[in-house]
Amino acid sequence: MESKLFTPYKLGPVTLRNRTIRSAAFESMGRNFEPTRQLKDYHVSVARGGIGMTTVAYAAVCRSGLSFEKQLWLRPEAIPALRNLTDAVHREGAAVGIQLGHCGNMTHFTTAGQIPIGASSGFNLYAYTPVRKMRKSEILQVSKDFGKAVETAYESGFDEVEVHAGHGYLISQFLSPYTNHRHDEYGGSLPNRMRFMQMCLNEVMEKAAQKNMAVVVKHNMYDGFKGGIEIPESIEIAKEIEKFGVNAIVLSGGFVSKAPMAVMRGLIPTYTMSYYSPWWLRLFVRWCGPFMIKQFPFEECYFLEDAKKFRAALQGPLIYVGGLVSREGIEKALNAGFDCVQMARALVNDPAFVNKLREGDEHTRSGCDHRNYCIARMYSVDMKCCHNCENLPKKIWDELNKLP
Repeated sequence: MESKLFTPYKLGPVTLRNRTIRSAAFESMGRNFEPTRQLKDYHVSVARGGIGMTTVAYAAVCRSGLSFEKQLWLRPEAIPALRNLTDAVHREGAAVGIQLGHCGNMTHFTTAGQIPIGASSGFNLYAYTPVRKMRKSEILQVSKDFGKAVETAYESGFDEVEVHAGHGYLISQFLSPYTNHRHDEYGGSLPNRMRFMQMCLNEVMEKAAQKNMAVVVKHNMYDGFKGGIEIPESIEIAKEIEKFGVNAIVLSGGFVSKAPMAVMRGLIPTYTMSYYSPWWLRLFVRWCGPFMIKQFPFEECYFLEDAKKFRAALQGPLIYVGGLVSREGIEKALNAGFDCVQMARALVNDPAFVNKLREGDEHTRSGCDHRNYCIARMYSVDMKCCHNCENLPKKIWDELNKLP
């Protein structure tokens, strides 16, 4: 079968030069909620390395959706710096998208400017914060903020927006019975739990149509634990997303506040994570981390068998993401009926990975070994591969070298 990897792909109104997309993995390279030179340089390097489209991660649609100072906030003040980034990526021949989201119960007072809000009240043990149930007026306002964010993305030069409806962020918190305990029209039955998602997609699709932008939705196939969303219910949600006419659905999984490694797979180097954590959190991470974070073994294409169930049930374009580190794995996903592939860690290891795939044979493989150093430092420093770091402490290398 002739490969379609390096054939152009029309993602709605946007034509990609090939079928590869840099997934929206948090770079942790912003400052004061705006992009930095480091963030621009990273995405330019990925574009220069041959990617079809690169996606800037974790852009909050409003102040209440911010978890980190290094996260982006899509507002008019950020447009000049964002335009500088998108212009630079376009000069390298790649398209550029931005992920829209709201962190919900994983925000913090210091960044969000208020007590974190979510589908239901409670306490988020993983974010160490109380959470307040959203009022109906807030639900309406945040859905409109998604639409306003599309307009800001357009003014900033982006070709595409990716709506984050997975991984335990706000839309996912309404969808999942684990975090949605409401007794009004936004809770209980699946149609009720989908209502907020529908409101957000209505706003996004209306504004994107006006601006001729592509829209992709990141969707959870499952949450990764008992009491969360499972595949049968998730397929029904995906069918509802399709009805909005989105240009593609990215099939992912996991809940970062409870089952983060269901998203990324592999082992977590807990000493390394504690090393980069705030002083007050270090001992807790070192001693409790292995018990609180469920491990999911890594294998290439780890979502593929489950994603095939969605491919069989859905009609529209689908994007595969999850553990792609070789030409062989990418071809396997494309040959299974997926229109494009997303990857992140292979491009953190080597931004030129796509060009090397083009130049090499069909067995070309990334240098990423999934010891997950990049994830252990991601939220505290930036997302960087251990193989690209100089002068790492000996204890960190000792831990990484012990991981299988």
